[in-house]
Amino acid sequence: MGVHGVKAVFFDLDNTLVDTAAAGRRAIEEVLPLDPCLLKVINALQSKHHYGEGEARVICDKVQAKLLKECHDPSKMCITDLRISHWEEAIQETIGGEANRNLAAECYYLWKTTRLQHLTLAEDTRGMLTELRKGVRLLLLTNGDKQTQREKIEACACQPYFDAIVVGGEQKEEKPAPSIFHYCCDLLGVQPAECVMVGDSLDTDIQGGLNAGLKATVWLNKAMTTPVDTSPVPHYIISSVLDLPAVLQKMEHKINLCSGTDHMASSNE
Repeated sequence: MGVHGVKAVFFDLDNTLVDTAAAGRRAIEEVLPLDPCLLKVINALQSKHHYGEGEARVICDKVQAKLLKECHDPSKMCITDLRISHWEEAIQETIGGEANRNLAAECYYLWKTTRLQHLTLAEDTRGMLTELRKGVRLLLLTNGDKQTQREKIEACACQPYFDAIVVGGEQKEEKPAPSIFHYCCDLLGVQPAECVMVGDSLDTDIQGGLNAGLKATVWLNKAMTTPVDTSPVPHYIISSVLDLPAVLQKMEHKINLCSGTDHMASSNE
């Protein structure tokens, strides 16, 4: 599949190609007595602090909230320490008393391992990427801590589907800075006006693509509910990443129409 004028497509990773949010929720749910591998954590909460499943769920809910509001500066703290702190704070906020770093670390590593196990690149997504790559170059562009993102990439085994993979945490600037998009263009030997950015974040993926002067931005809006103030404005909106080939075809059709109009104008002259 080739698209006239488009030589490369950049894909976001989290909640675009893989459902990271769902994997995280499932991991949180499994830090409960439902999974025999995790009984040790719950037993510790029950035996040491005399709390049961209800309290364990409160702890997990608190961790989930902390993850959603997380702001990580790798120059000040590694991601592992930060996330162990989330569990430590959640446990202390729920049961009181002294902080329990060891129990927090145990909970974190169980959650992390489980989340990675649930991160998968769906078969239909793999098929789409394989077809797209026959006509355009593909690049994975993800923000985030380099260790965390590289672990996700390895877990979902997406490397074979891309010509290059760029992790924001390994660069001087992350999305939406134009520099990281221009770095991606240089890697593939293409111009910004020949590239399309696909992602679920208006603030990083779409704004970044606009900042860098890419040919088009495609916003993955699974809920298909438009915010009151949609800013920045993407060129295209899709509800599933599998809708991308249709968008690229639409782009090609528009380009062909414009080319035809230009040709007619030249002939008339």
